[in-house]
Amino acid sequence: MEYTTFGRTGLRVSKLGLGGAPLGGVFGPADEREIEKMIHEAIDGGINFIDTAPSYGRGESERRLGQALAGGRRNDIILASKAVGPGESFDYNNTIRSVESSLARLQTDWIDLLQIHDAEQVPYETVVNETLPALEKLREDGKIRYIGISTRILSLLKRFVELDRFDSIQFYTRYMLIDHTAKDELLPLTQEKGIGVINGSVLGLGLLADTPAAFLRPPIVEEAARRMAQLQFLRKTEPHGLVEPGMRFSLTQPAIHVTLTGATTCEKLRANMTYCDGRGLEPDELSRVYTLFQGQSLFPGEKEVQK
Repeated sequence: MEYTTFGRTGLRVSKLGLGGAPLGGVFGPADEREIEKMIHEAIDGGINFIDTAPSYGRGESERRLGQALAGGRRNDIILASKAVGPGESFDYNNTIRSVESSLARLQTDWIDLLQIHDAEQVPYETVVNETLPALEKLREDGKIRYIGISTRILSLLKRFVELDRFDSIQFYTRYMLIDHTAKDELLPLTQEKGIGVINGSVLGLGLLADTPAAFLRPPIVEEAARRMAQLQFLRKTEPHGLVEPGMRFSLTQPAIHVTLTGATTCEKLRANMTYCDGRGLEPDELSRVYTLFQGQSLFPGEKEVQK
């Protein structure tokens, strides 16, 4: 397992983090006993960053994670969660309630990193004037340590980074083999500002694993297939042969501090952990990937996919 410093927070984080959406059954059934076993195996294997959210399985991800950590493992990890969710109010009071509910489900007195979830759902002014002040108050009260924000929209993330009030950002499907638009538009700015960066859905919501999420629209799946056909020089011979290069592509990007892996079984987790060994694509392969689809987002609009 490799580690790095999470931006200006000074936190030492594993470059591979465990993503919480599958823990709550977001992408399909997940056996609760296997989930708890997998969480322990992740920590034993060196993963010290786990990211969840109240909207993952309507609180089920947080509940399962809290149960797994209750046996004395809370201090072994840097715990990240999020505030509010789809269809909820991002106002001050509801943000406070959201975090208090998360603390209860997670069975902890504090959350290390609390992120505003999918910030594109509400006006920028609401986030700045309501949601963010609520998190700052929770930080003053010692219930959270650091504040982050998540959205897939790069232009919006840039606005929030320039505020200098966030410790981290999280995006998804914006630094992967078939869409690396964050590389030029966002990552230089986060490096300049010392912002921690979390990369989610590095396999493109299942696209690079040849198992696209059911909610992806056919034109997106078709365009992804066209792009993946141009990556045959990277594909491994085993099934789902773009998973390994896809994971290594993100894990070895210096501007990305944590790459999240989604897993519901110990077997899948173990496979993904083997990719966090510091070995990335060959220089000529990386150059070729960067040349492909330069500046071309896979998703033509900004809100066509909801997590």
